[in-house]
Amino acid sequence: MGKIRTIAAMAPALMLVACGQTQTVPDSNEATGSPVSEAGMKPDQATEIEATVSSDKATDTAKSQLTPDAERGETGARDVLLDFARAIELGQYAKAWAMLSPADREKWSQSRFAALFADLDKPTVAVPSGVMEGAAGSSYYTAPLTVTGTDKDGRPVRLEGEAVLRRVNDIGGASPAQLRWHLESVKLDWTH
Repeated sequence: MGKIRTIAAMAPALMLVACGQTQTVPDSNEATGSPVSEAGMKPDQATEIEATVSSDKATDTAKSQLTPDAERGETGARDVLLDFARAIELGQYAKAWAMLSPADREKWSQSRFAALFADLDKPTVAVPSGVMEGAAGSSYYTAPLTVTGTDKDGRPVRLEGEAVLRRVNDIGGASPAQLRWHLESVKLDWTH
């Protein structure tokens, strides 16, 4: 009977994950950025669900559809950041690299960026909630970014840093690309 209750309690989260939607429930635990974790589930339940849906995520990294208001706000910024994190977790390094700013693409060539993660067994990207700020006609969203995994010898690897996303507020003359959230900068340092 306890197992049925657990499954029934997880059903709304499973439906949201299946639809590519997320639900944010504030709590004192850090959100990992995955749709399952943001649904406010206990870590052991999230692990069970994540294992169940991981095969679905392997082929589907499409972003969720947001309302225009949500797209312009923090939800839109998180959507872009989660898309970046999923691409890394799924080994879609070219997609993640293409999302980087021109300055970060100069800092890391596509092959050098992929090499950061290519030797990691099952990399996991955590993107806890960040901070939204506005300045001089733009909005910024800054969030911590942690990539963990194990190297080919089984040793734990940890990269830490932050991601800064930016969008130009609704200003006349701004291009469609400027009006969308995009990665302004990504910093990652090996911390082993």
